[in-house]
Amino acid sequence: MLQLDALTLRQGAFVLSADLTLPGGGVTAVIGPSGGGKSTLLAGIAGFLTPSQGRILWQGRDLAGLAPGQRPVSILFQDGNLFAHLTLAQTLGLALAPRLRLTGAEAARVARALEEVGLAGLGARRPGEVDEPFAALGPALKTEMMALARDRVLARGGTLVIVTHQPQDARAIAEQVLVVAGGHASGPFVTGPLFDAPPPDLVGYLGPGGG
Repeated sequence: MLQLDALTLRQGAFVLSADLTLPGGGVTAVIGPSGGGKSTLLAGIAGFLTPSQGRILWQGRDLAGLAPGQRPVSILFQDGNLFAHLTLAQTLGLALAPRLRLTGAEAARVARALEEVGLAGLGARRPGEVDEPFAALGPALKTEMMALARDRVLARGGTLVIVTHQPQDARAIAEQVLVVAGGHASGPFVTGPLFDAPPPDLVGYLGPGGG
């Protein structure tokens, strides 16, 4: 369970407030206009931004004082944050052995991971030699990769929070949605009913028939 308890986050002149609870083990989509506070919210949860007020708790534990690497959080960034000088296999291998001295079992895990995302046999290539990053995938492959991320996280008992600008993405994999707009995070709302009858802040963002 992730709890944002009377939380206030500040970045320069921008202020984001949140007071909500997400149950553990599910998928939550975060949606809202650009500049509304989505990135600020994730920065706070991940530990890159210290709250001005309030608390961030995971399973009842206050995460205050924990550096990003110490938190029970993993991030898949929107941009292709890859090492241009490393191969795909080496990039994945860093998560298992930072010195890249992989055992046979670890190398096999890397190969399986590449196969699962349609990159079997391409481990020796560098990022610039393969397709575009995740955010630029075609619709069918994008849906497949989101489902893979969801299944991997939930199989380990984790909680997936995915930021999207597309209602259809939220409908496809998320049971609930947080709306982040105007410096306030609200919800969670059940996905289907939210987009069937969106609140005013969301109507203005989605446009007529946008849900």
